[in-house]
Amino acid sequence: MNKKREDYIHILQVNKLYYPYTGGIEHVVKQIAEGLNDSVDMKVLVCQEKGKGKLERVNGVWVYRAASFGKWGNLPIPKHFIWDFKRLAQNADIVHIHMPFPFADIAYLASGYKGKLVIWYHSDIVRQKKMMVFYKPIMKKLLQRADKIIVATEGNLNGSSYLEEFREKCVIIPFGVDKNLECCSDRYYKSLEKKKKKPKVKTGIKFLFIGRFVYYKGCDVLLKAFAKFPEAAELILVGDGVLKERLEALAWKKGISKRVHFVGNLQEKELVKILGECDVLVLPSTAPSEAFGIVQIEAMAFGKPVINTRLKSGVPYVSLDGITGITVTPRKIDELYKAMKWMMEHEREREEMGAKARERMKQEYQSQKMLERVKSLYQSMMDNKRK
Repeated sequence: MNKKREDYIHILQVNKLYYPYTGGIEHVVKQIAEGLNDSVDMKVLVCQEKGKGKLERVNGVWVYRAASFGKWGNLPIPKHFIWDFKRLAQNADIVHIHMPFPFADIAYLASGYKGKLVIWYHSDIVRQKKMMVFYKPIMKKLLQRADKIIVATEGNLNGSSYLEEFREKCVIIPFGVDKNLECCSDRYYKSLEKKKKKPKVKTGIKFLFIGRFVYYKGCDVLLKAFAKFPEAAELILVGDGVLKERLEALAWKKGISKRVHFVGNLQEKELVKILGECDVLVLPSTAPSEAFGIVQIEAMAFGKPVINTRLKSGVPYVSLDGITGITVTPRKIDELYKAMKWMMEHEREREEMGAKARERMKQEYQSQKMLERVKSLYQSMMDNKRK
């Protein structure tokens, strides 16, 4: 017997932005919305980057994009967000807010909503310390009100300046690799089996970076470390951002512009090709604004070891030092160079790390496992509500 839509759990996810805007949090919101849309009644409330509000259906999911004056940094400034929230939340059994997003906190607390609240706490606000003077009391009220708080790793919980007092209601749910990308990685691995029968041709080593060119990604540190390498090494940087011109100038200044390739943002097909061709992913992030690094698990799906940094966040909990890659101290150019050099000089060990990386991804970071855990959390909250 088919369930009627009104018999489903009604979920309202709230975030700053939504697809086609690309970002780590937006990727997770989209995964949950599309992955659970057939089993719950899913709606999403976000902001326009700028312009009038509109309701639209995106890949089967109802998404309301609230009117916005524009963006201040990465934060959209909505016009009527409290009223939009109140209207859309009135029939929701569970509101699921992705933090940090101060306007969602304000809208929730001002709306008078009485249903269940789950928060996915992605990271502390690191850079905007002046704003935190005003925002911290509001944020703490929302955390107090939450029934459950999700974090992606134990590192996100331990590294937070604000979650310790709420530890009892925190739940760890790791992120998952996009299902389509995982299928592509499976096909890639099947093709590798055929290639193993052919003799390998040594053509040097290819390092890969994927992400936005912003302050906390550490791309300047990466370029300075890579500048110490011989001609046999290549570096591919996928992405775009405000620091692109500065980074291109730095590559030219260091005399490595012919071996450093800025390829921009890529479609999935092109990204799959580059993930297959590279040897090592480097995530040289310098601040805990990098809360997890989804690109780590994407590279791990393709059997690539990861060089990451020892941040007080989830980053070093994803790819493990000495097992699936190497973890280095943030901002230490020589230490990063030595890790990259080790990867170049130890091909067999590098490939063994890559194999372990893929195993870890399959065990911990599949999207279906993430979706099952989120759905189970929703269901348990509803069961508790009925008692």
